[in-house]
Amino acid sequence: MALLESVTFALGVASASIILGTLLVTILGSSWRFWPPGEKTWKYHLHWICVGLFNISLIGTAVFEWGTWTLPRPSSFVVGGVLAVVGIAIFATSERSFDRHETMGLAGDLHTSGLYARSRNPQYVGMIVGVVGFAVVVNSLSVTILALLHVAWVALLPFAEEPWLQDEYGEEYQRYKQQVPRFVGVETFRSE
Repeated sequence: MALLESVTFALGVASASIILGTLLVTILGSSWRFWPPGEKTWKYHLHWICVGLFNISLIGTAVFEWGTWTLPRPSSFVVGGVLAVVGIAIFATSERSFDRHETMGLAGDLHTSGLYARSRNPQYVGMIVGVVGFAVVVNSLSVTILALLHVAWVALLPFAEEPWLQDEYGEEYQRYKQQVPRFVGVETFRSE
């Protein structure tokens, strides 16, 4: 069983590393723009295959290593559970603003209402909060490492997207960018 656990964990590390690498290539100004793909090319398929493999690895590693770390119970279960539910709620609420193809990195409209009036990337905020909560609930060092890799790539996604968004939406995006924080800021919590 230890071999299967190791392979499952390694799959997650490898797929996250590929995603991180493609994002860094995009951010560092290469002519190879991996994200957002804009259309269904091999880059699109590479990204989503890696995301799928990562998710399988994260869940598999959680099953193999549930509760093997040192976080106190039941408080970590409660805190992690609350974070996971809040993250899922933020993600699901913000995802409803998009057509399915848009949320997968394909061209669409610029969304600036709902949660997008408070954060330019509420889906990513939800992902980060949710995966951190999941890692706390699972209470495993390996799952925590995978969660940190996930947080790293989600934190990089906007830096890869923003030049593309600027090209696509021009002045409209520039105004939006000046008014709304990338993730969370004071503006996120202002009352309207």
